[in-house]
Amino acid sequence: MIYLDNAASSFPKPKQVEEAALNFLRNIGANPGRSGHRLSIEAGRIIYKTRESLAALFGVKDPLRIVFGLNATEALNLALNGILKKGDHVITSSIEHNSVMRPLRELEKNGIEISVVKCSSHGLIDPDDIRESIKKNTRLIVINHASNIIGTIQPVSEIGKIAREHGTLFLLDAAQTGGCCPIDFEKDMIDLLAFTGHKNLYGLQGTGGLIIGEIIDIKKFQPLKTGGTGSRSEYEKQPDFLPDKFESGTPNTIGLAGLGAGVEFVLKEGIKKIQKHEIKLTRKLITGLKNIQDVIVYGLDNPEKRTATVSFNIKGIASSDIGLTLDEKYDIMCRIGLHCSPAAHKTIGTFPDGTVRFSMSYFTTEKDIDNTLEAVADIAKKGK
Repeated sequence: MIYLDNAASSFPKPKQVEEAALNFLRNIGANPGRSGHRLSIEAGRIIYKTRESLAALFGVKDPLRIVFGLNATEALNLALNGILKKGDHVITSSIEHNSVMRPLRELEKNGIEISVVKCSSHGLIDPDDIRESIKKNTRLIVINHASNIIGTIQPVSEIGKIAREHGTLFLLDAAQTGGCCPIDFEKDMIDLLAFTGHKNLYGLQGTGGLIIGEIIDIKKFQPLKTGGTGSRSEYEKQPDFLPDKFESGTPNTIGLAGLGAGVEFVLKEGIKKIQKHEIKLTRKLITGLKNIQDVIVYGLDNPEKRTATVSFNIKGIASSDIGLTLDEKYDIMCRIGLHCSPAAHKTIGTFPDGTVRFSMSYFTTEKDIDNTLEAVADIAKKGK
């Protein structure tokens, strides 16, 4: 089997991720921060260690400014709903996932003004278009670091600089880049960063979080939910400090144990090594697909300007038919359709039919790409 659906969820995981999750399940199992016994303390230690590993990966000074949740979608909802108020203006782009577009459209009903900056047909944002869209009431710029369809990597540091110059907050959706592209929270002038655990960080599904910069006024930042935190139990009011203000309820400790091991794997291998391998695969895949008659490849040609995510179509064949044939006949797993990103497909000209998406990981091999290219060529030749 060849797994090329890593942009949806990475597979396989490093062995140590499985071991960390099993260790928690078999030997610890307790609720972190709720009790004083040694197993509860150990559970809390595992979570804090995961915060420390993520802080090291993203260049965050204080690990306690990392708030855990279910995934990047929840983190984005927390940031957008917690920061924005009626009358505020938000800038985003035409290449965003629905994890950004849907909460923004909901907020629009409540008096939030939205500007959508048009990207190029390759999904690239022009930072000058961001600058020209800024108004007196612009509160936030929210951008995905890389497209989940064509992998285009945005000029984050340039956008962060523009935001900082105009006193506007910058929220980065790093769902597709955390773990496979360099990100420096401080140097890139990011104020809020949403990440997910189960993609390039090689953790379990149901893990993710939001990194909250020091520029954010926590007292004015509204949580999505309130409730038990294991801290300040003598009060009925929600704690006003990080990370407790935004982490009500028992956390997914087994998932965070696995995430911690996944982040440690990334740190040990190194982003440069991971990225170098994925660039090599992406170049091979793009070149091979473009040499197949009737195949249309979307996005930038330069693999160094994109993640290891490649979308394509074959003239005259529906993407759903291609995906089904790849699965049933060639044992290749991919994703087809609109990928929860209708705005992005309108930008690259593939709406409403969508594309076939191959997304690779550090565990994908060159042999996988060779076999995949043979399968696509065979499908294109036979017409299905």
